[in-house]
Amino acid sequence: MSKTGPRDAWVELIPADELASKMAANPSARSLYDFGFVANMARLMRTHPRIAATWGAHYLSVMDEGGALTRPEKELVAAVAAAAQDCHY
Repeated sequence: MSKTGPRDAWVELIPADELASKMAANPSARSLYDFGFVANMARLMRTHPRIAATWGAHYLSVMDEGGALTRPEKELVAAVAAAAQDCHY
């Protein structure tokens, strides 16, 4: 893994506190994952709602629709692949 910290995105993101208050006001807009903070990926997706909707539908189809692996196994594969690519998400 990289010895340097993650770089900030080069696009302007919704401020984390603004997104957190929007998510708190609309529970249906919350993520499937609650890390106790607003992840930069969530901020990026909320900045580009059209892309987020398409990506989200694809993600759910891969993770939730059958296949040889269970959802936890798919999550593990995704985590290992991300770590192997030095991805902090």
